Amino acid sequence: MIGTTGYKLNPEKLASARRELLPYLFSNFYYTEEFEYFDIIKYYLDIPPEPKTLEEISQELDEKIDKLIETTKWKFAYSKEGAEKRYNKEFDRINENFEYAKKNGNFPSKLLFTVGDGLSVNASSYIQTGFVIKQGSNHKGYYTMGNQRYFRYYMPDKPTGIVRFFMKVCLGFVWVDDEVL
Repeated sequence: MIGTTGYKLNPEKLASARRELLPYLFSNFYYTEEFEYFDIIKYYLDIPPEPKTLEEISQELDEKIDKLIETTKWKFAYSKEGAEKRYNKEFDRINENFEYAKKNGNFPSKLLFTVGDGLSVNASSYIQTGFVIKQGSNHKGYYTMGNQRYFRYYMPDKPTGIVRFFMKVCLGFVWVDDEVL
């Protein structure tokens, strides 16, 4: 920092100064380049850096913009490649599910295991699991959740239309009429 007559001492740099330099350092408050020991003490002064020319600033800006363009292109290419891999993987899984459905007559069930907060594992399984609740051997139909039909709650009597409507709307249970087997 240029004062009215020269450069000031930098207190942070003075902390690392050697003892033999102290007499040179404390002889003045401001030091100019004409001082006879200026070369010895210039490392402990606040000397501002040379201002950059307009060409240097322009060149640095161009380099930063070119680097930013390159990194942006790389990130887009990386993102596109990842998206293509995810798309192909999901499409292959859908094809496998359709092949399984052609072969077995139904789609594979998907199981979701949840452990604690936020940790969940979605696993496709080809095991048909069903949960059936029956009241005796006589039944008129069953309630199930949506169209999956893996959960069945058989009932001996068919509920009224109002009960079936509210069970479907409020709880998501669908009534399915079933012939007595």
